[in-house]
Amino acid sequence: MALQRILAGAMEKLRCAILDDYQGVSTRLADWSSVSGQVEVTVFREHFSGEEELVAALSPFDLLVVMRERTPFPKALIERLPRLRLLVTTGMRNASIDLAAATARGVTVCGTASATEPPVELTWALILALARNVVGESTAFRQGGPWQHSVGVDLHGKRLGLLGLGKIGSRVARVGAAFGMDVVAWSPNLTEARAAEVGVTRAPSKDALLETSDFVSIHLVLGERSRGLVGRAELARMRPTAYLINTSRAAIVEQAALVEALQEGVIAGAAVDVFETEPVHAGDVLRTLPSLLATPHLGYVSQGNYATYFREAVEDIRAFLDGAPIRRLG
Repeated sequence: MALQRILAGAMEKLRCAILDDYQGVSTRLADWSSVSGQVEVTVFREHFSGEEELVAALSPFDLLVVMRERTPFPKALIERLPRLRLLVTTGMRNASIDLAAATARGVTVCGTASATEPPVELTWALILALARNVVGESTAFRQGGPWQHSVGVDLHGKRLGLLGLGKIGSRVARVGAAFGMDVVAWSPNLTEARAAEVGVTRAPSKDALLETSDFVSIHLVLGERSRGLVGRAELARMRPTAYLINTSRAAIVEQAALVEALQEGVIAGAAVDVFETEPVHAGDVLRTLPSLLATPHLGYVSQGNYATYFREAVEDIRAFLDGAPIRRLG
């Protein structure tokens, strides 16, 4: 049975908010007509930075569509949104939503599909940009600076070390092999059989991978075992000519240790697409480090992925209105 209110004999539409649609594309990349008769949609392009702002903005809404983990939904926030009945997240995993609290409040949480190709492609964009100093050379070109002021690093023959060999890590590995790189991988549960299946070498330990790799790329799910996995000691084990790439989760790398390592030249450079606080504050030290190549969490930001996110968000809402939720989480 559809969830609708009857007020003074007239049917009132449910209110749906789409959060953190920075590019303003959610209503353009999907057809919302199947729910428009029952749902009034409001798009928020600006990020709400605190709980009070969120409560003030979202209290009138019954349905919410959230973009990955841009806005966390802990227990305290969920309990302050009494009208909330459906929370749709893009992707089928969102560690920033307290699923137990949502269940306790009678809030249905649903997800959508999410492609692995976009973050793989961005990972390689970052690796290539680091190796050939693309940003520095392009900036010099536009600003009338020196012609050819850096010497690029070859990928062919270099070692690519992967922390994580799941869906994304395995795709990154195959591209590395195509470039003629020696690809090794490590994770707490990685087996020789899995490494052989992907066509890479299993490193005997995390330390061995860090000590021998020219490029280290992180592709692990954030959890208790991976949080802070790369800290000051681990960065010190890397070669001074090595590069670190993180398109996974910021908390896997200790941010203060990374800043220190880049400031002191412990490693040659890093590329990151994920941050502890997003958007990153204008005055953050990360914005000042010349050896850091940073992108504003673009890993999953692609036309194809967004089209899937919002199309399936509409499907989730339609199913919920029909009393048969799909792609439920928790």
